[in-house]
Amino acid sequence: MTTEHAQHSQGHVGHSRRRFLAAAGGVAAGGAAAALGTAGRAAAAPGAAGKRVAVLGGGVSGLSAAHELAERGYAVTVYEYYDALGGKARSMDVPGTGTEGRRPLPGEHGFRFFPGFYRNLPDTMRRIPVPGNPGGVRDNLRSGTEALFARGAGRPDLHFPLRRATTPPAPGDLTPSWIRDQILSVLDLGTRLPAHEAAYFADRLLVHLTSCDARREGQWEQVAWWDFIRAGEMSREYQVLLGIGQTRNLVATRAEIASTRTVGRVIIEALLLWGLLGRGMDGDADVDRVLNAPTSEAWIDPWERYLRSRGVEFVLGTEVREVVYEAGRVTGVRLRGREGGAERTVTADHYVSALPVEHARATWGRALRAADPQLGRCDALKTDWMTGVMFYLRTPTPVVHGHINCMDSPWAVTAIGQAQFWDGRDFARDYGDGQAHDCLSAIVSEWDKPGILYGKTARECTREEIVAELWAQLKDGLNDSGKTTLTDGDRLGWFMDPAVTGLGGPDPRNREQLLIHPTGTLYNRPSAKTAVPNFFLAGDYVRTDVDLATMEGANESARRAVNALLDADNSDAERCRLWELFRPPELEPLKRLDEVRYRLGLPNTFDLG
Repeated sequence: MTTEHAQHSQGHVGHSRRRFLAAAGGVAAGGAAAALGTAGRAAAAPGAAGKRVAVLGGGVSGLSAAHELAERGYAVTVYEYYDALGGKARSMDVPGTGTEGRRPLPGEHGFRFFPGFYRNLPDTMRRIPVPGNPGGVRDNLRSGTEALFARGAGRPDLHFPLRRATTPPAPGDLTPSWIRDQILSVLDLGTRLPAHEAAYFADRLLVHLTSCDARREGQWEQVAWWDFIRAGEMSREYQVLLGIGQTRNLVATRAEIASTRTVGRVIIEALLLWGLLGRGMDGDADVDRVLNAPTSEAWIDPWERYLRSRGVEFVLGTEVREVVYEAGRVTGVRLRGREGGAERTVTADHYVSALPVEHARATWGRALRAADPQLGRCDALKTDWMTGVMFYLRTPTPVVHGHINCMDSPWAVTAIGQAQFWDGRDFARDYGDGQAHDCLSAIVSEWDKPGILYGKTARECTREEIVAELWAQLKDGLNDSGKTTLTDGDRLGWFMDPAVTGLGGPDPRNREQLLIHPTGTLYNRPSAKTAVPNFFLAGDYVRTDVDLATMEGANESARRAVNALLDADNSDAERCRLWELFRPPELEPLKRLDEVRYRLGLPNTFDLG
């Protein structure tokens, strides 16, 4: 076993329905970084000089922590398992593709999207310089203008516009009755729900909208979304559209177990309701945004260049084995190469664990867990599979200018045609061998229900069977109502994240899972600050205001970890700014009333059972 300091480690590269819907080189990068990255930042505190921080994990949370720390003068080394940065957010080259000077075909774990209510992450993206972009990487975001809720078996599809309202409600308009009317209007025009079911759902949303924080955390966190909206008593249409479609397809968790607090607060309120009304948004952002190129090209690569220009070092292909705890502090981290080999120990002044929870908790030994009981509670946090397949097509096949949700697919399939958003790029000219003109990126969120071809769950299928099954479910949703969108002859090839292994065998594995949110999850999520004075947590499992496991949550958690580190250092550096989810001031009086009712053991005013 050898010992080395983190500072000496060497990096290597291996609208409106009614009113409601109304990269440059290192030197250039360094110069731009100096101009953009320090804007609005206090000078590094003297205490940061020479202070070393080991960041464990090079995903969104780890890179976000490194970004904030480097801008405050800390010497940062990031240790990453893979040979590339970005974690689940990164794009990957498809092996064996790319000829005549073209880039390899881009693959990914699953498509990325950046809802308009994200504000912490876009702030970081603005501070990643890109030549020609005044707003940095954030200027590489493009709006999806429509969502397609595709139905199979001849059922009519729902095209849902996603432009924010051009005339948002005046302050006096945002009353419970106004909100209820708008919800009913959308459900009436966009669905075939029975009137009494639409009315009940609207009333349930009012209950959540006017519930105080104490009720949300004490009551609704313990109630499944399925039960909250009484999906079990309603029509199949109600269950699919308002239960399954809002949970399994979007956040890989089942409506039958998903926390009402999480689904209601983030998906229904922040993403849909306030998003469409244009409140609490990232500037002029629309509801749905995607990048204008493969993720690593548009975001991760410029980020790496910027961080290197600020002195951040990267050690790739490295597995974190144990966070070593002795005498009240973390004294080092045991590492080894991803493929094995001798272990070594690195040391630093502070340590930020930014690994996904399923990997982070495996590095916390008994003594460290005893020092902070919240670490042990992380064992109760649950993850699930949510992994994509990229289909490369001979002809441009955008389908819709935004995301596709195959509502009736047993595997809860979502997708997007990507090339339509990649302005300035010609897919056939720039990628592969010139034959592919588009990439249809699809995600499987339900891995435990039988498919329509083989009658097997996704976990039971081989990779080839998953591809055939997923393609069949996409065609079932998109090739109906007299149109043919996808044809077998148009499909050239496919790619699936190699983190999924053992498919078709007795022990399938997925190294890149997603935190899910069953009832009670909130109580087991740790804070970024731990009881160990030089050890901090970042990751989408850490308790944040955004709550949902997202890139926004990962970024927010990193900001909280850095702020806790600065406090522990008694630093004079400016703290990271934190944006919280929008709280409409018009509803605050009703929430204060509900707080009194909750303390008295009474139901919410609008909760009629």
